[in-house]
Amino acid sequence: MKLKITQKKGLVGTKQNQRETMRSLGLRKIHQSVVREDDAVTRGMIRAVAHLVTVEEVD
Repeated sequence: MKLKITQKKGLVGTKQNQRETMRSLGLRKIHQSVVREDDAVTRGMIRAVAHLVTVEEVD
């Protein structure tokens, strides 16, 4: 299964580690989406920036 991750808020005023996590997920702009594998590493990154993204499951 895969996860579609969409950035819903900007990164101004966020902590440096959150900005780095968003970059490692492949997100740079608001409303940009990426599809990633559903694994423990991705879930951990999503948990760190949960207030900045929305997550959907895709097949």
